Amino acid sequence: MKSHHSSRSPAALELVKLCVKALDDKKAGDLRVLDVSAQSSITDFLVLATGTSEPHLRALRVELEKVIDASGTRIVGMELAQESGWLVIDAFDVMVHLFLPDLREKYQLERLWKDAVEVTLPSLLAAPKKAAAKKKAAKPARKAAPKKRKA
Repeated sequence: MKSHHSSRSPAALELVKLCVKALDDKKAGDLRVLDVSAQSSITDFLVLATGTSEPHLRALRVELEKVIDASGTRIVGMELAQESGWLVIDAFDVMVHLFLPDLREKYQLERLWKDAVEVTLPSLLAAPKKAAAKKKAAKPARKAAPKKRKA
């Protein structure tokens, strides 16, 4: 049984947000995020997206690599079978699958992981934009309502 530390880890969720925003910015289609922490011992989140062509898949992959590297997360594996229509980027707690439409339809990972909890995109896409805008003002704005937990 997998420990619950990482499925709710802020780092994993932040990485999902970064990946989703990068994919959305690069016009990836049919973007889905599945929380598979309860079903999988190898990852916590699956990010699924569709590209329109091999060059589009490559552009999505390159953008993801930049975002993941910039976050300080190590990519532990990458499946780059040329012209296969399916790319996988494994950043440990977050695994991204990029497909061409026909392969997305063929493999239907959403159905394979039907017991997973789907994370809604608006919640993921809204947060990074706010976070980015608030970065400089985050400290003073937070002083009004401190939420400190006492152990």
